Formats: sequence, C-alpha cells, structure tokens
Amino acid sequence: MTTKALTSESRTRPSDIDPADASSPHPSRLAFMGIAAGNLLVLLDTSILNVAVPDLQHSLHPAPAAVPWAVDAYTVVFAGLLLAAGVLADRWGPRRVYRAALAAFAVLSTLCAAAPEVGTLIAGRALLGAAGAGLVPASLALLIALNPDPARRTRAIGAWAALSGLGAAAGPVLGGLLVQLGGWRLVFLAAPPIALVALALSRLLPTPPRQAARALDRPGLLLSTGALGALTFGLVEAGVSGWGSPLALVPLALAVVAFAALTVVERRVPTPVLPSSLLALPRVRAALVAAAVSCFAYFGGLYLLDLWLQHTYRLSPLDAGLASLPMTLPVCVMPFFTGRLVARHGARPVLLAGMSATVLAGLLLLPATGHRPPLALVLVAELALAAAGTLSIPGAAAQMAVAAPTELAATSQGALNGIRQAGSALGVAVLGTMSTLSAAGVVVLAAGVLAVALVERATAKRA
Repeated sequence: MTTKALTSESRTRPSDIDPADASSPHPSRLAFMGIAAGNLLVLLDTSILNVAVPDLQHSLHPAPAAVPWAVDAYTVVFAGLLLAAGVLADRWGPRRVYRAALAAFAVLSTLCAAAPEVGTLIAGRALLGAAGAGLVPASLALLIALNPDPARRTRAIGAWAALSGLGAAAGPVLGGLLVQLGGWRLVFLAAPPIALVALALSRLLPTPPRQAARALDRPGLLLSTGALGALTFGLVEAGVSGWGSPLALVPLALAVVAFAALTVVERRVPTPVLPSSLLALPRVRAALVAAAVSCFAYFGGLYLLDLWLQHTYRLSPLDAGLASLPMTLPVCVMPFFTGRLVARHGARPVLLAGMSATVLAGLLLLPATGHRPPLALVLVAELALAAAGTLSIPGAAAQMAVAAPTELAATSQGALNGIRQAGSALGVAVLGTMSTLSAAGVVVLAAGVLAVALVERATAKRA
C-alpha cells in the first residue's frame, strides 16, 4: 500500500489496518506508530518532570508556592480542554488537529527548556497542556477510523495504550537520568524529537470521512472548559495547601457553579457539547465510571507510594524512578492483552476485573500500618493497582470506542479523558494527603466497591 493510497480518503481501507497484526503493510504500522507516539508524549510529560523538581528549585529559586505549579499547570489546562479538543477535532477533522498539536508540542517543549524563571516555565507548561489536550481525543479518533471493525479496533486500542504506556513507565526513570546527566532543562528536550518523528509519520494517516458539522455550542464549550479546569485546579491545590485553603475551596465552588450552569444551558441548546444521547448509553456511563475510579486509585496510589518510598528510604531521583517500575512497567505490556480480552469477551468482564483489582489493592493496604510496613506487602499492593489501571483504563477506552457513535468519536474520547484527568487529580489530592498507607487503603477500597456496583448496574443490560 503506497503513501498516496493511505492519504486518499476514497482508496483507504481502514479495516485492513491492524497494528496488532504482524502481516500488516509496513506503512500501516508506521501510521499506527505515528498515532501512538502522540499519546506517549502526553503521558511522558505528566511524569517526567516530577523527579526534576529539586534540581529546578536549586536552579531557578522559585517561591515555594510556585513549585507545584511548574508540574501541575500542565495537568490543569490539559484536563480543562480535553472535552473542547474532542469537539473541535470532530468539527475540524482529527488529522488536522493532531498534526497542529504535535507541532505545538515540539515548539513549546523547547521554549520550556529555555525558561529563564519559574513564571515563564509555568506559562509554558500550561500551553503544553493545551497541546496535549489536542493530541489525545484526535489520536483516538484517528485510530477508530483506521479500525472500523470492533474486534480489530479493541486490539488496536490495547496496542495503542501499551505503546503509549511507555511514556508513563519511562517518565520517572528517563527524567531522573536526564537530571543527573545535565539538569532539569534536558527533561524538556526529550519531547521535541519524538514529536517531530510523530509529525513525519502522521503524513501517512488517512483523512477520516467528514461528518456533517454540528453547530458549535460556544456556551457549552466555555462552561465545560471552565468547570473542568476549575475542578482540577481546586483538587491540585487541595493536595498542595490542604482542603481548607481558599485557593482550593474557591475554584472547587466555581466548578460546582459552572457544572450546574452547564446542565441548565445544555438542556436548551439544539447541539450540546456533550450530547445527552451519548450519556444515555449505559456502556458509555460504565466506561466513564471505570475510567474515573481506576485513575483515582492508580495515579493517586502512584503519587502516594512515590512520596512514601522517597521519604522513608531517601532515594535519589533515578532510584525513585526505578522504584515506581512495579506500577508503571505493566502499563507497557498488559494493555496488549486487555485489548484482546475486550475483543474476545466484551468490555464488561474486563472492567469488572479492573474494579475488583482496585478493591484488592485497598484490602492489601489496610494492614500497612507503622512507619515501615513490609516492602513485600507494598509491592503486592502496587501490582494490584497496576492491574486495576491496565485493565480498566484501556478497557474503558475500548468500551467507549465501540459504544459511542462514529460521528462523536473524538467528543466521546475527550469526555472520557477529561473524567480520567479529574479522577487522577482527585486521587493525588486525596491519597497524597493520607498520613498512612492504611488510611489510603480504606479510601481505595471504598472507591473500588462503589465502582464495581456502578459498573455492574450500568452493564447488566447491553445498550
């Protein structure tokens, strides 16, 4: 298959493109890698800077209150814009949005590396979050267009999640290595080469058939972006300053008001930003619940255990990254199998297994009392959290890809990833403030039990 054929809408045969099939034509595999590389960048940037914070403090001498936002400005803007990015990708075309976001990511990462002071770095990180928001729903919409057959699609999403998971696994280790080699600025220079390679490979992507353009719901976009951004900001600040801080309470209150206003506005517009017909599908609701709870437990647990291990054992940046491998390394492997499990058995048993692993992780953390609980117990709890994340997160993406209408592919994935980010921020804010691993176990257990009940109810009857 030639490049011209791949980029021609009339001659492309998406059903022939299966990245999990070793016999796929070489250009097809390269096109898939171009899609996976974009999401790898997003996950890499969520974790690679964490271990560089001490070196950044030594270099830029920021005010203590500014330090967390050098990391979290990315997350807040990313979460706030995900739903809007999905809507715009459906409207303007995912290929166009994806390529523009890749180019922006390369440029902004370079500018962050050259930041002269922390205010400029925070602004650059916020803009990087906007570029990241453009990548995720657009990349999934392109993957769905490449694989219209449901079985092939779920396998492709599993492969996409596994390859993208290299970013989550490599982030702490690569960040620690780069800091030790040349300081925090090198951390930002890891992204541009990947972005440029992905941009070159994206030329092989076909242009999905254009759907009839929906009217743009500007009030809905503004309110949803403001609500998600304020919610994430408040949750992050709660983890930094405490739940009683005005900097946490005010944005959380604004988020509640914005969500309430969004509910009212969306009932009155003919084309809401998040159509009620989408949320009416039980399998869509199950995917949203599973994604939120699994990200709450996985990313909150990862953050908590990273802090706990560093404070208890005083690990170096590189050692701290290596210590996270029991939770991050399975992300590179398990989604391959998750996609095949969903293709063979459906998403329901996979999501329920993932939520059950969350329950197990909570139970394992319950006896982890005292200053130094047995490391073997912590390791098994990490593996249970890894199972929860690697089953539920790609399982939810596969469920959404099959359940959502094609014309809402990017919108639905934007909503899914928006709630994932909100769950992650809530997990960090809640679990990161726990004084003991046992207390965190109680919270994780309760969240897992609730999620099992909700997913079971939502998928009891197929939509």
